[in-house]
Amino acid sequence: MSETTNIEIVHNAAKHRFEALVDGELSRVEYRIAGDAFMINHTEVPPALGGRGIAGKLVAAAVAYARSANLRVVPNCSYARTWLEKHPEALRG
Repeated sequence: MSETTNIEIVHNAAKHRFEALVDGELSRVEYRIAGDAFMINHTEVPPALGGRGIAGKLVAAAVAYARSANLRVVPNCSYARTWLEKHPEALRG
């Protein structure tokens, strides 16, 4: 499948997650804030939506939010950790 370019990502602060509703299915990145740490704990994209780049866009949005709030990103989720290894510029600028 091809990458989804125009997805709307919503920060659902009440549920501590970033969300994208695509084709009627919810994808999300869940986080927790403790002190100055922004911990990305879980990334989930339904199998039917896999391969479209949705998880990466969600992690990018979460990291951008953390940086704008001067929080230190802690990728507890394996997907987020791998994404950050591939995109170190996301933490720099």
